[in-house]
Order: sequence, then C-alpha cells, then structure tokens
Amino acid sequence: MDDGKPFIGRTGGLARGVVANVLRGVAQIVLAYALNLPLFILAVLSIAFVPLGVGVVLAPAVLLAIRAVANLQRDLAANWHGVRIPVPYRPEPAGTSGPVARFRWVLGDPATWRDLLWSLLNVPVALVLGVLAAGLTVYGLEGMFAAWWIALLTDYGWGPFWLITDYGAAGIAGTIVLAAAMTAASVPLGGAFLKAHALFCRSLLSPTQAALTERVQRLTETRAETVDASAAELRRIERDLHDGAQARLVSLSMSIGLAEEMMKHDPETAQQLLAEARAASGTALTELRDLVRGIHPPVLAERGLDGAVRALALSLPLPVDVEIGVPGRLDAPVESAGYFAVAEMLANTVKHSGARRAWIQVEHSGGRLLMIIGDDGTGGADPARGSGMRGIERRLAAFDGTMAVTSPPGGPTIVTMELPCALSSPKTSPSSGTD
Repeated sequence: MDDGKPFIGRTGGLARGVVANVLRGVAQIVLAYALNLPLFILAVLSIAFVPLGVGVVLAPAVLLAIRAVANLQRDLAANWHGVRIPVPYRPEPAGTSGPVARFRWVLGDPATWRDLLWSLLNVPVALVLGVLAAGLTVYGLEGMFAAWWIALLTDYGWGPFWLITDYGAAGIAGTIVLAAAMTAASVPLGGAFLKAHALFCRSLLSPTQAALTERVQRLTETRAETVDASAAELRRIERDLHDGAQARLVSLSMSIGLAEEMMKHDPETAQQLLAEARAASGTALTELRDLVRGIHPPVLAERGLDGAVRALALSLPLPVDVEIGVPGRLDAPVESAGYFAVAEMLANTVKHSGARRAWIQVEHSGGRLLMIIGDDGTGGADPARGSGMRGIERRLAAFDGTMAVTSPPGGPTIVTMELPCALSSPKTSPSSGTD
C-alpha cells in the first residue's frame, strides 16, 4: 500500500525549489540595484575627484567595497549553483598604510577594473535573469490560483455567467494542469537562468588568462628557487653532520677503543681517555640537538609558532617585546617558514644593527599571517646586499608571501612579512601579552 510519502517528498522538493528560485532571483536583483549600481556611481565619481585629492582616499575605499560585493557574489555562486569563481586579486603589499600607496595598490590591480565593469553590466543581466527565474514560478502559481478560484466559484454556482460559459469544467481543469506544469517546469528553468547568471559573473570575476599565465610563471620561479634552497639546506646539513657530529663520534669511538686496550696496563690513562670520550659525547649530542633545531625546532612542533617565537626572543642577548595574536595552529610548513623568517631577522638584528631593543608583532587576520620585526638600531638594512634576507624572500615566495624592509640610515629598521594561510586548528593553551 502506498502511504503517499514519495508523492509528499516530491511535492516538498518542488515547493523548496519554487521558493529557492523566487528568493534567489529576487536576491540577485536586489544585490545589483542596491549595491552594484550605487557603488559603481560612487566609484566613477571618486575616480573623477582624484585630481582634487579627495579621490585618492575615496576611490580605494569604494573599490574595495565593490571587491567585497564581488566576493559575496563568488560565495553565492559557489553555494547556490556550484560555480566556483577564483579570487584574482593581487595581495596587498606590505607598507600600504598610506593613502597614496593604497591608491596605487587598488587601482594598479587589473581585477579592480573588471570588478567595476561587472558592477555595471550586472545590473541589467541580474534584472533579466532574476525576473525570468522568479517570474516563471510566480506566473505559474498565479495561473493555478486563478484557475482554482474559478473552479471553486463555478462549482458552487457563484461564478459569473461569462466564466462558466467561456471556460467550462474542461477548460478550468486544463488551465489548472497547464499552470501546474508551468510551475513544475519553472524549477529547473529558473535554476538554469540563475546558473547562467553565475556563469556570467565568473566570466568577469575570474582571473584572466594573462593573470593565470603570470601566476604560473611566478609559481615556476618560486618552485625553482625553493628547490635550490632546499638542495643548499641539505648540503649544509650533510656538511654539518660530516664535519661536526660524525667526526666527534669517530673520535669518541677511537678514544673508547684505546681506553679498552690500556685498561689493564695503564688504568690512569684509560680513565683519562674515557673522560675525554664522555666530554666528546656531550659535545656531539649538543651539536646534534642544534642541528635538529635548525631543521625543525621541537618547541615549534610542541607549542606552535606562538611558543616558538617567544622562546626564541628569550634566548637573545637584548630585550625583545613580543606581541602575538594567532588564535590557533597553522599548517606545519607555514609555521616553519614563519618561524625561520623571524629567526633570521632577529639574527640580523643581533649581528648587524647595534640595537638596544627589538620588538616582534605576529597576528593572523583576513586569511594571512602578518609578522613585523623592528629594532632601534643603526638602520641601513638592504635585502639586495644580504643573502639571509634574500633566502627569507625565497622561502616566503614559495607560499605567495611577501617581505618589505624599511631601514633608513640611523634607523629604525622595520621588516614586514606576510604569508597567506588559514588556521588549521584552534589554540589549545592561551598565550598572550608582552614578554
């Protein structure tokens, strides 16, 4: 016996599809006319005011607002229709706090102008496709309601004579069937119109072919640099093992062998050799620990970037103020890259700056890790003259990271580094404040 559940399920799915098409179609129209059109007008006016100076401040703010609306459209296209639109924007360079630098960054990004074009074209496109998606459903529902109303009046003899004469029972039933069919067909058709709108948005909001080519070229370059850096790091580890710990272990083995031979004939000399062997074993163990710390410090694995940076700051011979706001763990490669970047900059501070004090600020926001290292030293730091800074640039570039150095003669030196990344897990132990 059929309990009616399949029919109810199909009816419920149809009803949900009808409601979804109507709401999404209306939402696209509202988005276009309430946000796209006003922001486009404001953007044009703010760009026109650039010669007056006020546009230098207004234009980036309005264009970034358009960017936020475009990101909202990307989310809607992915969540509603499965159409994924990659984000094409260039990362914000470090040190763009000033209005002029921010103006150059926003207006120098080709994706900004594509957003502006989308804001204009989306107004008529969203209206047409949104009306088609929602209008078919509404029209079908209106037809069903009207036919049902006519049938009800006619059945009770309340309908006007012309309704009964013109429609008749068969006509009224046919109207109901036609309206129901139109309503059912409006679900896939409305979904197709809405997906067409998402595809239109993707055509303008996705990275261009030139941007993708530039991206591939940059990834190829950074990959080659990373491979070279990794090979150099492996050679360094091999050299340190061969010249350090391995040589000491060989010497330790020889000392123990001599002590065994002299144990019966010259116990005092054998005891001295064993003491030397014990000292050599301690030195070899220390070198191995230092080598492990240089590869991946245990404190980084145990306590994350927060604890590792604080431990690093405490080991320096000058006071370091530490402020960290990372509410969770990062992926291990990102943590390692961030830690060694900070360590290299602090090593430069100790060796070359003559600073009396340094500071570290690390925070995660907006899907990026921001690391600022500063000191009150003599300044004059230049990445082009130092292999250490160039190595850090290569390490960060492998993650699409950036580094900016501000170090005028006389100081202070401020190094700003950014890494695009996401938190992989929440923080397990609170740690905040200033050391």
